[in-house]
Amino acid sequence: MEDFKGPVSWANLPTEKVRDCVERAGFRGENVLLVMNTLSPGMELKPHSHPFEQIACILTGRMRWVVGDETFEVGAGSVLRVPPDVVHGGIPIGDEVVMNLDIFVPLRQDYLHLVEHQKPDF
Repeated sequence: MEDFKGPVSWANLPTEKVRDCVERAGFRGENVLLVMNTLSPGMELKPHSHPFEQIACILTGRMRWVVGDETFEVGAGSVLRVPPDVVHGGIPIGDEVVMNLDIFVPLRQDYLHLVEHQKPDF
């Protein structure tokens, strides 16, 4: 395997505090960007849109997602797709922290600061 660096733990990657109750960390491949969001109960819903297709994987906890005109309650093991340019957002429901893994292809240039720790690999 060319340029294989081995596994890392999300717990050991640098995190960015986005706002109260929201932190994220990133990991990338050549053409894919993973963003692990740690969402604590009490976070504010901030609907937004972007030109990127997004796949959201809920790893822990339960959350309410709004995608366009639809609302979904999802839990650990759920996966959902957010099409490009569709207003969306999600918040935890209940008392458990949500770990939400977002997948973006191609790389989001505006999130490359999250993967500076991998700069020598690329």
